[in-house]
Amino acid sequence: MTAEPLGAFAACGIELEYMIVDRDTLAVRPIADALLRAAAGRDAAELRRGRFGWSNELVLHLVELKNIRPSADLDALAAGFQGEVGCVDALLAGWGARLMPTAMHPWMAPARETRLWPHENAAIYRSYDRIFDCRRHGWANLQSMHLNLPFAGDAEFARLHAAVRVLLPILPALAASSPLAEGRRCAALDFRMEAYRSHPARVPSLMGQVIPDNAASRAEYEATVLAPMYRDIAPFDGEGVLRHEWLNTRAAIPRFERSALEIRVIDLQERPQADLAIAAATAAVAEALYAQRWSAPGAQQGIDTARLAAILLACIRDADRALIADPAYLALFGFPQRRCEAGELWRHLLAACAGHRLLTPAACAALDIIVERGPLARRILAALGERFDHARLQAVYRQLCDCLAQGRPFLGADA
Repeated sequence: MTAEPLGAFAACGIELEYMIVDRDTLAVRPIADALLRAAAGRDAAELRRGRFGWSNELVLHLVELKNIRPSADLDALAAGFQGEVGCVDALLAGWGARLMPTAMHPWMAPARETRLWPHENAAIYRSYDRIFDCRRHGWANLQSMHLNLPFAGDAEFARLHAAVRVLLPILPALAASSPLAEGRRCAALDFRMEAYRSHPARVPSLMGQVIPDNAASRAEYEATVLAPMYRDIAPFDGEGVLRHEWLNTRAAIPRFERSALEIRVIDLQERPQADLAIAAATAAVAEALYAQRWSAPGAQQGIDTARLAAILLACIRDADRALIADPAYLALFGFPQRRCEAGELWRHLLAACAGHRLLTPAACAALDIIVERGPLARRILAALGERFDHARLQAVYRQLCDCLAQGRPFLGADA
């Protein structure tokens, strides 16, 4: 018997992706299969541990943690995820390994170090690699938080999709944590998203403009997004291995099989409490948009996708300091000025949503660090300084690993 879908904002599903690294050198370690085997007592691609699950991903140096059932208590989820991190780290210690946070490994060379998952569902990963070449940033070197927000029926889907669509462009301003690649500073503070947005270039319909176009119903979405996507991938995927809704790589995708909208534009942070605080802020602002607090659904749906994509690109590059000079966009959030930096818009939104059930004291404390000190990417760069060598890079990312293990914030200045 299929359970009734949850209504919009009734609960959240969270997925956190972590890289496995050597405890001494912090180089990536492709041992996710050994980790899952040790935890499950058998060969396994996933396992359940009470409220939480562990599973594999595309590459062997990555493990995903998730809550099995949607939850409305994000503070409890933060504590639970922290506990799971501790359990994973305890197992990894036997191989001289540990978990590393943030959205990209800072010096991994994907062309040389990538090892694809070779076990259950390996045909999917081989297909991706054959078509797109997964030994690249944006495929083999990226870690994100996926936030799943439920909906029940077409009406809720349309309103939720419209609200999330206009919120997506500014999420990197809060969450950017990937300012480095292959040992060098990148032009973008959210290089994960910069690399990700071009990764399915061989089949452009998989991503579109990254920001999704409007859709009023499941039938419309299937006709205008999924059907063209399946048609375009077919010449490369004769057996239909990839013909699933998860092939869609837009910044937010509907998972109709579980009646949820999955947001994919949020970089992984340095500890679960920060991840869950960003999830809380995202859900709180999306709910205010959904409830028409500042703008009607028609206004949210009416803004052009290309305009939203331009704001997203600015936030990918400059995060909280991205300039937003689009009065119509700002009006959707009730912002009174004609232009501002993205960080200023977030301060406005968090103040406007103060008292929301998800913005608990713990969540607000974590968000205060981000708002006052900048997103994690900016704090990482501040800790590194203008000139840094590999030893300094190792030292800063070792501290980030310690922050994850201990559940404490990375402030940047004390690195």
